[in-house]
Amino acid sequence: MKRKVEVVVLSDIHLGTYGCHAKEVLHYLNSVKPKKLILNGDIVDIWQFRKRYFPKAHLLVIKKIIALAAKGTQVYYLTGNHDEKMRKFTGTKMGNIRVLDKLVLNLDGKKAWFFHGDVFDVSIQHAKWIAKLGGWGYDLLILLNRLINICLEKLGKEKYSLSKKIKENVKGAVKFISNFEKTASDLAIENKFDFVVCGHIHQPIIKKVTTNLGSCIYLNSGDWVENLSALEYNNERWHLFFFNSRKKVTNPDEWLYPEKNSDLTELISAFTAH
Repeated sequence: MKRKVEVVVLSDIHLGTYGCHAKEVLHYLNSVKPKKLILNGDIVDIWQFRKRYFPKAHLLVIKKIIALAAKGTQVYYLTGNHDEKMRKFTGTKMGNIRVLDKLVLNLDGKKAWFFHGDVFDVSIQHAKWIAKLGGWGYDLLILLNRLINICLEKLGKEKYSLSKKIKENVKGAVKFISNFEKTASDLAIENKFDFVVCGHIHQPIIKKVTTNLGSCIYLNSGDWVENLSALEYNNERWHLFFFNSRKKVTNPDEWLYPEKNSDLTELISAFTAH
């Protein structure tokens, strides 16, 4: 039985890389029936695209997204840094699929602002080759981590995340994440948005941010490389869904949740035709 959801937000799937959990993405998409599907950047990893590596499961994710659109789901593809080549198609509409750089929606009377967030990343704006090199290194780290976890599972021990450990202990990484969240939230508050929804930093979260100018809800949908997470909006509530735990995690604050009783070639050709 598919769950009916008003809005689903996915980001940082990184199709075309070894770290992508495409089978899990497909399983998740097969379990929901969203009215709106927002793909918030880095869906197809064009930076690290390899002709020799695009498994069937990765292709099936794209086909599933097209199938959802064909059945009535409004699909918004918001471009990120790893799929920045898609930005030449910004404004393109094919049936229920739209390609945009950012999106504003009215959700039950509240303004929601969606964008990937790479515009806040100085390394991407001024030294793209460093960012690309980092992307390759991250992919290798994920592969190494998978091998380690296979060994840990055989020994009956819990899985371990190398990248999370690095992010938690490297001051520069912690500061970057904090600055990213603050910048996005400050801009949203300044522009009178109730929600600001990003991707890019692979850190799934829902939290309230308050400044002297007001407040907003900052949300990040995480990724499908490590966290396997999605944002869902239904009945005026936001939830974080984690595939590994098969459960929805919500922010406990009551103010946020008031109580209430085709193939890849064809796809690319379609965009090119437009």
